[in-house]
Amino acid sequence: MTAASPQAPRLASRVVNGLLAIKPLANFAKFQARKMMIERAESIGVPWRKRASSLMDRGLDVWEAERQAIQTPDLDYPNYYVVSFHAYESGNLSWEAATEVEVASYAAHARIWPEAGAKGDSRLRQSYHAVMQEKIATAPKDILDMGCSVGLSTLALQETYPEARLTGLDLSPYFLAIANHNTPANDSLQWIHRAAEETSLPDNSFDLVSICLVCHELPRTAICNIFAEAHRLLRPQGHLAIMDMNPNSDIHRKLPPYVLTLLKSTEPYLDDYFTFDIQQAFVEAGFQQPSLTCNSPRHRTLIAQVK
Repeated sequence: MTAASPQAPRLASRVVNGLLAIKPLANFAKFQARKMMIERAESIGVPWRKRASSLMDRGLDVWEAERQAIQTPDLDYPNYYVVSFHAYESGNLSWEAATEVEVASYAAHARIWPEAGAKGDSRLRQSYHAVMQEKIATAPKDILDMGCSVGLSTLALQETYPEARLTGLDLSPYFLAIANHNTPANDSLQWIHRAAEETSLPDNSFDLVSICLVCHELPRTAICNIFAEAHRLLRPQGHLAIMDMNPNSDIHRKLPPYVLTLLKSTEPYLDDYFTFDIQQAFVEAGFQQPSLTCNSPRHRTLIAQVK
């Protein structure tokens, strides 16, 4: 599959790239970005540090046993994945990152709608699912949530489609251990530790593949490979749906240089995502031209059916 021709990042983005190429400046930016998120969480009544530490109160031995139980042995992690994400040097492969996903989501989405506060995260997911329900006429029976993280997106899908069987798939066994801990025994929900571009799941297994707030964390080559895998996994007339940052929103296009620097210090593939023709990638993967809906002031939803 060929990726759409790259566009050049904006001038401000290129300047920020130059600054972040200086390691001490990059480390300072990551520190400031993390500090800003923690302070934002605390300001909306989300006790970031307390919630994260309370998860670890179960004991590291307990968590490690549960991680090993859910982890696929000898899984080869793609090179793009074993890098620093979100100011964590170990990226998504650590307990620190895993225990802070939920509070970070609340903080990140608190200001999409000023009045929403800590409820902004659930409102964002609901806005995504409202588009799904509008665009997908028949409720899906089998749903794959690619890049499910600690299960926030999967559980929100389960609320939207309570009769469906759901599979949450992620590359981080740490995230999946948290997801498994947070969900009671449920025959209609399973967690799988695999790469989204090589799931080893059977052909034609799902009616809907959802990729929520993941694509901006991927290089475009990975997005193309994942779309191809989604196409293989979907049944005839099945749908691929993604929700993510909208590069064309005024909010993202007019980010102050300081905020842009902090954001890019924690998102290594942001330029690739912002300059990528993702609609063309749908078509090249074998889908119809996707619909595009702005489901928040800074997010978009794309949904397409298998050709």
